[in-house]
Amino acid sequence: MTSLYEHSGGDGALHRLEETFYDKVLADPVLRELFTERRPHHVDHLTWFTAESFGGPPRFTEKLGFAHIIDVHRGLRITDEQRDRFVELYLESLDEVGMPDDAPFRQAFREHLEFGSRVAQQNSHAESDADLHPLREVPS
Repeated sequence: MTSLYEHSGGDGALHRLEETFYDKVLADPVLRELFTERRPHHVDHLTWFTAESFGGPPRFTEKLGFAHIIDVHRGLRITDEQRDRFVELYLESLDEVGMPDDAPFRQAFREHLEFGSRVAQQNSHAESDADLHPLREVPS
């Protein structure tokens, strides 16, 4: 069985996706306060996370760990509008970079985005560790 990572085209394809998406969020008025500046390794980190989630190499876990995701989202207080716009721009980026357009792949990608953005939103509002989402590892 082919993994989502392989089906997507692997690292090169996912890196192009994340680069396109990152350019969009940096320019978007709804997301500008969450993505305030271009960070040198952000595209790589996004690529590693998506690749690992889709059955690729575990670089995100090995180099950063899930605590990194918790730390970068805490205190951001992500709104519903921002979460929805994040998902919308990601889905637009899939088409722009020519990701597979078969229904199972697109459904899996949407589920990945919806779930991940909800975890990030919950963690962004956490006042204490008890308020954090219980997930503590990269989901697959």
